Order: sequence, then C-alpha cells, then structure tokens
Amino acid sequence: MLDPQVFEDFSTRLSALIAASPVADIEKNARALLSTFFTRLDLVSREEFDIQAQVLLRTREKLKALEERVSRLESTGGNLG
Repeated sequence: MLDPQVFEDFSTRLSALIAASPVADIEKNARALLSTFFTRLDLVSREEFDIQAQVLLRTREKLKALEERVSRLESTGGNLG
C-alpha cells in the first residue's frame, strides 16, 4: 500500500515547482488583466444590484399608488371627498 506521506511530499514539491515556474507569473498577469477588464466594464456587486432592485420595486409601487390616486381625483372632478 502507498504511504500517504508520499502523496503529500509530491504535492508539496509540485506546488513549489509551479510557484517557481512561469505559470505563476502568467496566472498573476492574467488575474491583473482580468481585474482591469472588469473594472472598465463598470460592473456592480450582487449586493448593490439587489439593493437597487428593491429600490426600483418600491418606486414602482409608489408610482402605481400615485397613478391610482390621480385617476380617482380625475374621476371625482378634483374633489378630495
């Protein structure tokens, strides 16, 4: 049966090898490039999106209530009673 320590040693050596190779630099540069790209897209976080969706929902509800009120006022000829 294989010793688990052999796999740990292999994993450690492989990680060290990758960290010392150009792959690590390529990954770092790719992350920086993608970060810059997404920053330029002017994206918002999911949290901000959800907040704005709730604000929009409340605004639509208020607009609907105001439209109904205006409709009632117009139907009564402008009387408040």
